[in-house]
Amino acid sequence: MIRCREMGIADLDAIADLLASGFPMRSRDYWVDGLRRMSVREVPEGFPRFGYLLDHDGTPVGALLLIHSARNDDGCTSIRCNLSSWYVEPAFRSYAPMLARVAQRHKDVTYINISAAQWTWRAIEAQGFRRYCGGMFFSFPAVSRPAKAMRVEVVGQDAQAVAGLSEADATLLARHAAYGCLSLVCRAADGRAFPFVLQPMRIRRIAPLAMQLIYCAHVADYVACAGAIGRFLLWRGRISVALEANGRMENLVGLYRERRKYFKGPHRPRLADLSDSELVIYGP
Repeated sequence: MIRCREMGIADLDAIADLLASGFPMRSRDYWVDGLRRMSVREVPEGFPRFGYLLDHDGTPVGALLLIHSARNDDGCTSIRCNLSSWYVEPAFRSYAPMLARVAQRHKDVTYINISAAQWTWRAIEAQGFRRYCGGMFFSFPAVSRPAKAMRVEVVGQDAQAVAGLSEADATLLARHAAYGCLSLVCRAADGRAFPFVLQPMRIRRIAPLAMQLIYCAHVADYVACAGAIGRFLLWRGRISVALEANGRMENLVGLYRERRKYFKGPHRPRLADLSDSELVIYGP
């Protein structure tokens, strides 16, 4: 008998085995580490901590990982769900839609797919998902002129407060530093503070040279701080910062590459906010 049910702590070893089999480019430790982070993070009440699985006589044969987080959308709290890794053993693929139906049943939740392979785009759109991001812009920020007297500071995971930032932003920077991201605050000469979270990229050919922008309050903030961030990263051997975009970006030097991201639900995600997503919880 096949049934779809919520994952629990007791399932995690079997889920790690299943995903390591389904995604051979990822080690079992990769999944174990991500599931461990999921086991201790804050999850909105009433939503699954890990996701859902297909159970065949007590054995997991399919899994869909979900990452729910509370967001602030125009002053109101909303729920976003990152539909993360999805794998079903070949013999049980006909039951895969059951996972999707259960996972996406909440009409007031915004669902995002940020790692869709190109061959799945048409199928995702047929499910009612809309594109919110067309690709990635690989900027070379050191080429930009730095703002006068701007300073860049690293924020560690133990930070309780960060001068000039809201409590929410300070907490976000510290939380992502604990995930292994590079959390920064840029301080302008007029006293303004701008939060940023970056992460090394996994793409093999450019990973040693590039960082991905995981979070900033506004894309315009990155443009304004690009010169200072670029020089800060250059000393660390990084020459490029990739950020979500819908085409080439004015006032930045770089290259645009198509890499779509999708959403379904009431709130269109904004660009440059991949906080608390699979990229940071499970890793790039």
